[in-house]
Amino acid sequence: MNFIEVFILAIIQGITEWLPISSSGHLVIVQQLWSLNVPVFFDVALHVGTLIAVLVFLRREVANILKAVARLDFKTEEGKLAKLIIVGSVPTAVLGFLFQDLFESFFSNLLAVGVAFMVTGCILYASKLAHNKNKSINYFDALLIGTAQGIALIPGVSRSGITISTGLLRRVKKEKAIQYSFLLYIPAVIGATIGTSLTEWKNLAVTEVIVFSIVFGLLVTAIVGYVFLKLLFKVVVKEKFHVFAFYCWAIGLLIILTRIFTTF
Repeated sequence: MNFIEVFILAIIQGITEWLPISSSGHLVIVQQLWSLNVPVFFDVALHVGTLIAVLVFLRREVANILKAVARLDFKTEEGKLAKLIIVGSVPTAVLGFLFQDLFESFFSNLLAVGVAFMVTGCILYASKLAHNKNKSINYFDALLIGTAQGIALIPGVSRSGITISTGLLRRVKKEKAIQYSFLLYIPAVIGATIGTSLTEWKNLAVTEVIVFSIVFGLLVTAIVGYVFLKLLFKVVVKEKFHVFAFYCWAIGLLIILTRIFTTF
């Protein structure tokens, strides 16, 4: 990849990781259009960039949760939230482990990506139907949202879209649903980064160009991601979340029709 391609991919990741329109789905589209063979380590770097964005955005909440865990104090609100994050992370890890090969196969299947975008649109629009969103997250909610995050490993399924929508459909308070979705992202990315680093490090041919591309992509993603993270928060609070369903339907239908017509 040249630096223009790195820059564009980093911007796409920063925008689409938080807006409910699937970062992985957009990256698959761009990579196939440009016939790019993106190194796994670069993909990891982009996710680390969005991880930095969410850590900065939720720095107070994360600090308070870590303090509660260090004190083994699970009776405070932060301590209870730590337990909910652990509970929600379990189904994500299980789905990722059991269906890793299946999920990865979808990255080379544009038709599957198109269908996934359509499904994401339906889930986003369904969140509009939720009323009386004023409850706190319980353990069952955490399991459902964690399962949704695991399903979002499919390219075209928006992680933020499906996790926040699940919370809203469970009538969780808007701010709590957003916060929990963001917090649940942190251990998922850390775990995936560690796992990928251990398996892919030996395959990485380290050069100055590769190192610069990774660092440059990470920084661009972090900056853009932070901006759009704040935007998403405002969108959900103003109850405009479902509007993104129309975009997902449009791009999903376009992908499906393109794939069908290019087949015949």
